[in-house]
Amino acid sequence: MRYARLIGIEGVGVEGLEKILRGKVLIIGAGALGSVCAMYLAGSGVGCIGIAEFDTIDLSNLQRQVFFSTDDCGAPKLSTIVKKIHDLNPEVLVKEYPMLMKRDIAVEVYPEYDFIIDATDNPSSKKMTDSVASTLGIPYCIGGVREAEGQVMSWTPGALRYSDIFAEAGCSGFTPCSIAGVLGPAAGVVASIQAAEAIKYLSGVGTPLFNRLWTFNLFTLHTSIITLA
Repeated sequence: MRYARLIGIEGVGVEGLEKILRGKVLIIGAGALGSVCAMYLAGSGVGCIGIAEFDTIDLSNLQRQVFFSTDDCGAPKLSTIVKKIHDLNPEVLVKEYPMLMKRDIAVEVYPEYDFIIDATDNPSSKKMTDSVASTLGIPYCIGGVREAEGQVMSWTPGALRYSDIFAEAGCSGFTPCSIAGVLGPAAGVVASIQAAEAIKYLSGVGTPLFNRLWTFNLFTLHTSIITLA
């Protein structure tokens, strides 16, 4: 019954669900993007979810990080979202990485997973994920949000990488939340797409954003998919 609505999706069924239940996804960051990703993946039954996060909850986070509460301020984001996951779906195994995911750690951790979601607002983290995951041949999804705009792309061996698209020095394609304002629903849209990318990859249903960059603006409701190759 827990997964009845997922099984009912054409193309997913029991076989697709079993693939999802065996899946392992690592999420880098548990803020506006990562916390939402984690909850959707847990609800969908992804068998193992790894989460890397070192920060604590701040009052300013609550405008967009909707799985945290005012009473949670000052608490670690990681342990707080892990409790939410266990409350939602105790069948999911969660691995906690209470740290800033740096390259030397990433090369040891990433191989344990089938798919990587970079949900940070730090351009250097996105570039690190791109570099390590592509070297190891592990598919990933990178997303970002600024004001009412968002961008999402995914990679698999043979596709164009994040660094191929945003190769110029100082060009990230995404602006850190600490610098630019963020519309809460825009973060939710990006996170939902990132979670969907992982589910599509694990289940083999649908077409992930490989060699494509998906963009949107919630103020104008303009969306586009830019073909990269």
